[in-house]
Amino acid sequence: MKKIIIAATAQNGVIGNSGKIPWHSSTEFKHFKQTTIGFPIIMGRKTFESIRKPLPGRLSIIISRNPELSYEFENVVVFTSLEKAIHYCETEKYEKVFIIGGGEIYKQSLKFVDELIISIMKLEVEGDTFFPKIDKNIWEVTDKKEFDEFTVCYYSRI
Repeated sequence: MKKIIIAATAQNGVIGNSGKIPWHSSTEFKHFKQTTIGFPIIMGRKTFESIRKPLPGRLSIIISRNPELSYEFENVVVFTSLEKAIHYCETEKYEKVFIIGGGEIYKQSLKFVDELIISIMKLEVEGDTFFPKIDKNIWEVTDKKEFDEFTVCYYSRI
């Protein structure tokens, strides 16, 4: 099973500000949807609560330290660790799983994911949540796609 981080960052690495994405790009949202549709998406509780509901066509897997946490939605499961969520996806034999944030979940998963798909917005913004630094000794850009508002960089482990 391929484990893939997908994220959008500002040029200065910002991914969020006060729990919200600090820009709006319908083209980037469309790219995100086309890439992740049909596959499970793993996210932290704060990320899920900022979205407010499951994204259609995908199983939403929420990570929370609270073992009592549950949601009244279909296609939502909660695990108390990233490891348990990954194990679940492996036992369900998914072809790939996307890790969609937030900052803490990205930090934890960067150690073991197979690929990164990073949309770099063509702007800098203020924010309080940043994407972790990508170590060029571990990751190489294998492809790039240019859009008006952003560039998508595809990374593989070296």
